[in-house]
Amino acid sequence: VENEWIKERIVREHVKYIWTSGRLCDFKGCERPDLQPVAINGWFWTAVFQKLAPTTTRDQNDWSENGGIGRPQPDNREAQQGGASENCLAVLNNFYKDGVNWHDVACHHRKPFVCEEN
Repeated sequence: VENEWIKERIVREHVKYIWTSGRLCDFKGCERPDLQPVAINGWFWTAVFQKLAPTTTRDQNDWSENGGIGRPQPDNREAQQGGASENCLAVLNNFYKDGVNWHDVACHHRKPFVCEEN
């Protein structure tokens, strides 16, 4: 429900992209067996400390099927091209002609963000 509301707002307001609280586990404690492999099982919502469904479970998340190198998300493209790891989750508005979907993005980029009231 929240994801669809955010996507509708992004389209209506012509917002190119936003940060979410989505994050890849890349700190102490991420070696837990239930998070392995981290690229598939290590994504979580930091705002509510909730683990996301595995990235391979496409019907339980909103990862894009396309990105900057033409691969499904998350693809860690920047790290593959010699840059920073893409450890943060952003919603991009048709950035790669793929609709409004989740993308892994290096955390140093500046983007507007969405806050959730608890």
